[in-house]
Amino acid sequence: MTISSLNIGISGMKSYQGAIDSSSNNIANASTKNYQPQTASFQENANGGVIVNISKTSQQLANQDSGLSTDRNESSATDLATELTNNLQYKAGFEFSAKIVKTADEMFSTLLDLKK
Repeated sequence: MTISSLNIGISGMKSYQGAIDSSSNNIANASTKNYQPQTASFQENANGGVIVNISKTSQQLANQDSGLSTDRNESSATDLATELTNNLQYKAGFEFSAKIVKTADEMFSTLLDLKK
């Protein structure tokens, strides 16, 4: 149980770090012409924990549906308010996952101390 909790926390930290990196990239490129922001979607991992998928597909599909062309010299499609909100959520998720790792580590240390 302690090892699986540790793995879940670590996978959460990795996933949220990937999402933070993606969101930071979107913010950094907010003034780049024709930039299509990346989107992060989280999925439950089959072995427990979580994984994140980073893609631009949903944004490209939205542009096709609305008739927008990415060939024109348009401004970035990045919404800074959404990116900043996502960054806050990802940061909170990362901190929560770090607390899971810390708690699992403390439990594991206690179990090892009991065995001595």
